[in-house]
Amino acid sequence: MTAPLAALVLVASPGQAAPLPADLEAASRAFDRAQAERDRPALERLLAEDFVLVSGNGRAEGKAQFIRDLTDPEVREDPLQVLEATRNVWNGGAVLGGLAILTGTDHGARFSARIRFSNV
Repeated sequence: MTAPLAALVLVASPGQAAPLPADLEAASRAFDRAQAERDRPALERLLAEDFVLVSGNGRAEGKAQFIRDLTDPEVREDPLQVLEATRNVWNGGAVLGGLAILTGTDHGARFSARIRFSNV
């Protein structure tokens, strides 16, 4: 694995006006759970075919690589520490993201990264 991956933990921002629709809330929680549990079938089902992750070094990877990296038995992530969660909700969609600290072990080496993430 060449870059740590992030699991989402979503919390409404203070003063958030628009609630997240129930179906998006359920999908978001299912995605969080699938990442934490490294559940390949759930990730296959929940991620769009055109999913793209852009790493901190600017490298883009698609759905298959993301799932391969996340389920690599030589990589273990600690629970994600979300410092700032954000939500921008509109009719028919949302951007969920934030600032987080990601730590874990990648093929025996400890890593720590401060990341910003967003999911549409």
